Amino acid sequence: MNSKTNSKEKILLAASNLFQTKGYAATGLNEILKESGAPKGSLYYYFPNGKEELALEAIKLAKQAISSRLKITLNSHSNPIQAIQALIKNITRDLKETNELQDMSLSLIALETYSSSEILRIACCEAFLSLQNIYTEKLLESGLPKDTANELGKFIQILIEGAITVSVTEKSPDALLTVSNQIEILLKSYLRKE
Repeated sequence: MNSKTNSKEKILLAASNLFQTKGYAATGLNEILKESGAPKGSLYYYFPNGKEELALEAIKLAKQAISSRLKITLNSHSNPIQAIQALIKNITRDLKETNELQDMSLSLIALETYSSSEILRIACCEAFLSLQNIYTEKLLESGLPKDTANELGKFIQILIEGAITVSVTEKSPDALLTVSNQIEILLKSYLRKE
């Protein structure tokens, strides 16, 4: 890897981390440079349109990381209930260890930018849809009809995203544990029907 690519990746990784954990507005460009260790002029060299362009790329990077993590966990269990509960267990463990949203949620940046940046709102929307589709695919594999799997995939995405936000706010995993328990009840009722 050459030093130019390395600097760009360092900036992008630092920005992604900071935007997910501190938020878009609270993260300054100087802080991103400091965190990345990249030379000062490199930020505008790689991201000439500034913070919004950098945030767009950071959202894409975060979506890839979250999607990868989600797929690995869901694919490690054939039963969708066990797969989703394993995912929630992993999120709960990570929140207990770090109390940060890095590679778990895009809620913070989505909430901060939905009314101020159409480009970032769309990127967050696409990221949420991508995650929803991963849940939908898992449910389709279990034999649920497409319409049911689509609706439940969206519902599960909403539940988990909301539970992460509440758990971080309360500094307690209770919301995630509640979602885990209720997803089991919900999915068992659907899976019995098939």
